[in-house]
Amino acid sequence: MKKITEIKQVQPTELGQKKLRVAAYCRVSTDSDAQLESLDIQKSHYEEFIACHDDWELAGIYYDEGITGTKKDKRPALRRLIKDCENHLIDYVITKSLSRFSRNTTDCLELVRKLKTLNISIFFERENLNTCSMEDELILSILSSMAEGESASTSENSKWSIQKRFQNGTFKLSYPPYGYDWNGEEVVVNPKQAEIVKMIFAEYLSGTGVYTIAQHLNEKGIKTKKNGRWQPSTVKGILTNEKYTGDVIFQKTYTDGQFNRHINYGEKDRYFCEAHHEAIISHEDFDAVAQLIDQHSREKGIVKGSEKYLHRYALSGKIICGECGGKFKRRIHTGRDSKYIAWTCGTHIEDKTACSMLYIRNDDIERAFLTMMNKLIFGRKLILQPLLEQMKSYSDDSGVVRQRELETEIMKISEQRQTLQRLMAQGYLDQIIFTEQKNELMTQTRAIQREIDALQGAGGTYSHQLLEVQKLLRFTERTAMLQEFSEDLFTDYANRVIVYSRHELGFELKCGLTLRERID
Repeated sequence: MKKITEIKQVQPTELGQKKLRVAAYCRVSTDSDAQLESLDIQKSHYEEFIACHDDWELAGIYYDEGITGTKKDKRPALRRLIKDCENHLIDYVITKSLSRFSRNTTDCLELVRKLKTLNISIFFERENLNTCSMEDELILSILSSMAEGESASTSENSKWSIQKRFQNGTFKLSYPPYGYDWNGEEVVVNPKQAEIVKMIFAEYLSGTGVYTIAQHLNEKGIKTKKNGRWQPSTVKGILTNEKYTGDVIFQKTYTDGQFNRHINYGEKDRYFCEAHHEAIISHEDFDAVAQLIDQHSREKGIVKGSEKYLHRYALSGKIICGECGGKFKRRIHTGRDSKYIAWTCGTHIEDKTACSMLYIRNDDIERAFLTMMNKLIFGRKLILQPLLEQMKSYSDDSGVVRQRELETEIMKISEQRQTLQRLMAQGYLDQIIFTEQKNELMTQTRAIQREIDALQGAGGTYSHQLLEVQKLLRFTERTAMLQEFSEDLFTDYANRVIVYSRHELGFELKCGLTLRERID
């Protein structure tokens, strides 16, 4: 007779049921002591909150210190949280409130949707809102819009307060430039750094260039304000900063309605405050440096703020390293019998272990571009003509049709909003229902408008490339084989050069083509 042994049922807890991996996100918008203390309290709260649930385990506490909530791209901890979610290291996310998570409606909805596609829910404690139980995004959209409106209101109040302090001269530079410190009440000279500033001005007045000055500082092991390496642009920034004379120009930059920072070229009022703090450099030396910088610019035909100011040569800023993505810098190399121009990857210059790409001779790049253009001239009927025909045949892009459909939808939604407004005015519609319906229609309108903007952007790029193909084809039809490199020709038809190796380049043309060329 067969022997039968009964195996008892094992309860889920005995099987070692997998726990839910829960992560918490915290943020404070300033790095003041009070705010950082608040951050510590939040972190402790979530450690205890997660520990209270037997079926939860802590997957991590992600926090951003002293960072605005209006831009998700500026919050490294939030980006790391999303990355860990994508790598399936987290099952559930909790945070204090919508305003802590994001004050930007678009960003908030985008992040929620992204996590929902990964089957990860977010729980907002203050609003008692769990994204997994939502039938639609209307409530989230309304609450997030309120958070964004609160942020905009706070920003406007802050701007008004700052503006008043600009006008009466009481604005405090809590983060002064290199050479100064903030003692909690005013800007004071940092003696050690001040000597470096004086040395920079003295060297420039004696004829030393900004690149050489930066090199000397790095060789001596001197660090910048942020404990980094000196760059020519860093030295130039010190030489042109009026704060070293003791004076201050307020509102040299400003923030727009989308919380983006811009240089103030006259769009906003600026305020000059004389003798704001102790000077490191005399006005005479500062003015002499300004005149010297201006003289160097005039000698090279460079107007400050112009494109040529940033790119003095046709290839400046347009040669990209195929290994690290860095930009190549122009150098003068000395050979056995002569000097020659070469281009070297900026990353390789700073750290040879970070990028192994070696230099490329300027004449090799020019010859490769000349060869590539001559191939286009010779083979225009095999390359450019078919490309043009293909692009023309696609000119009735379905995107145009889709754009018209979307514009029609917006018109219909606009009519619905007008109907709601009339019903509300006539007393046929409850205020709560009116608000809900109106916000839902506004959300739909914003989503449609974003799609229209994307289609218009893609269509604009496509139309531009079509014109560039026609322009290049006309040039190749009317031009004989080229004999020498022309900077104007490169500027007219090429966007940039990609260095794949010392023996192969890629020319990215404005018409959308990227053509490779060998270097012998």
